[in-house]
Amino acid sequence: MGSGQVTSWQGKNITVAGLGVSGISAARALAGLGASVTVVDGGDTEGHRTRAAELGELGIPVRLADADTLPEGTDLVVTSPGWKPDSPLFAAAAAAGVEVVGDVEIAWQLRGPDAAPWLAITGTNGKTTTTQMLASILKAAGLKTAAVGNIGTPIVDVVLGEEKYDVLAVELSSYQLHWAPSLRAHSAAVLNLAPDHLDWHGSMEAYAADKGRIYEGNTVACVYNVADPATEALVALADVEEGCRAIGFTLGAPGPSMLGVVDGILVDRAFVENRQKNAQELAEVKDVNPPAPHNIANALAAAALARAFGVAPRAVRDGLRDFRPDAHRVAYVDEVAGVTYIDDSKATNTHAAEASLAAFEPVVWIAGGLAKGATFDELVQNSRGQLRAVVLIGADRALIAEALARHAPEVPVVDLDRTDTGAMLAAVREAARLAEPGDTVLLAPACASMDMFANYNKRGDAFADAVRELAAGGA
Repeated sequence: MGSGQVTSWQGKNITVAGLGVSGISAARALAGLGASVTVVDGGDTEGHRTRAAELGELGIPVRLADADTLPEGTDLVVTSPGWKPDSPLFAAAAAAGVEVVGDVEIAWQLRGPDAAPWLAITGTNGKTTTTQMLASILKAAGLKTAAVGNIGTPIVDVVLGEEKYDVLAVELSSYQLHWAPSLRAHSAAVLNLAPDHLDWHGSMEAYAADKGRIYEGNTVACVYNVADPATEALVALADVEEGCRAIGFTLGAPGPSMLGVVDGILVDRAFVENRQKNAQELAEVKDVNPPAPHNIANALAAAALARAFGVAPRAVRDGLRDFRPDAHRVAYVDEVAGVTYIDDSKATNTHAAEASLAAFEPVVWIAGGLAKGATFDELVQNSRGQLRAVVLIGADRALIAEALARHAPEVPVVDLDRTDTGAMLAAVREAARLAEPGDTVLLAPACASMDMFANYNKRGDAFADAVRELAAGGA
């Protein structure tokens, strides 16, 4: 089915795997189009039962505590993004000759003849920020748009909704791309590639290949990161439409068919006449919020996609000025006794933490949590020059401590042997003791949060609360 559009869902027996937001969205949509839908989920909590009852009222049966059995007569499985490819349900589907797709694939197939084009974004880090920047630029150009996909409203609901859009800014995870074989974006960007979710994909090669799917069938531009050759390699492997161009972005001076930075100005040498000689000014670095290096790269990628869609330079500048980043993404919290406190709790892997550390100097770094199989030697080697001191919390803090001992033995380290939520207040107190006026205390954990907190948002909130207590004289 990945090779062509489905013209009718009437009477099809569809199994939806997962009772989360995207699963519920897909189940409701497909049932509304006449399909016979069954939802399966391995959980059986009160929340699961509540959601199952709500779907039951719509005539959609839900099998709880049963994630492995393929319902008899299934014609298609629609999976939620997080389900691993080696799940028993999918093995049963393969044995029965039943295709497995994701909610993004369903959304792509459900588009009408006058559907809005998709400008798609993926990468290990920066996806959400770049997608929101892109939406801000598109809005500044007077276009009706929304940031969708891996953020915001489920994309199936957007595609089937009454609101009509000129263009969509679509964030896509590697999970979603794995299950979206027929997706063909107008233009797409891979921001960067670093080891992540390898337990799901099985290998770095498989992870990169899924990211690279975003370029398949692009019609105007495949946007890649000049500083990350692996992203350009994915462009070379992609089967694109005739005339589609490879467009690079760089923090340095751009060559032809690139966007980059010259003397504090974001410039375009891709979507201009005579790009061998000419460059178009788009915005100033100070228009990017915050103007950290990795965020300037995000802005260039967003600008490249917007320019590929024909957006004028002034809209790029206005959209970047209007953009406000989400909480917990290199977010300023406060300045206390001459020390700046920055919350980047969203830096849940080493690649994101390294980018965050590179934006500040000197830094008292608060790090640790669940490592998810990551190693920290390269991060410490590349960031040691930024470090005044380090405060470690969380279950896998010893892995970071060992990397620091190997590669930055001169850096003072406080190892807080606790994983309760109160550890964050203790960490901020220790960081304040170690910091000097002019320093930055940076929460960029390089790890997931679930050993101590419900999510990275709660971890960032705990950091901000601790800083406020410090500012009030309570620490």
